[in-house]
Amino acid sequence: MSITQERKQELIKEYATAKDDTGSPEVQVAVLSERIKNLTEHLKVHAKDFHSRRGLMVMVGKRRSLLDYLKGKDTSRYSTLIEKLGLRK
Repeated sequence: MSITQERKQELIKEYATAKDDTGSPEVQVAVLSERIKNLTEHLKVHAKDFHSRRGLMVMVGKRRSLLDYLKGKDTSRYSTLIEKLGLRK
């Protein structure tokens, strides 16, 4: 369900806005999106895992908050990010 350290480092390298950047909204949204994708696959197999489903909803809400923040801060970065990740809205 969780992502590997190597995959996380790849995402950080791909979405970082500066060298050694791990806290920008782009990186946080990319890592959350990967975790959401993995957890969604888990829930397809384990449909009655309600504790994990709640965790998924929390992650989706956090990602939405970060995206809203980024949209208010810089719409061009927001547009680029959702296009790169293949998200709606």
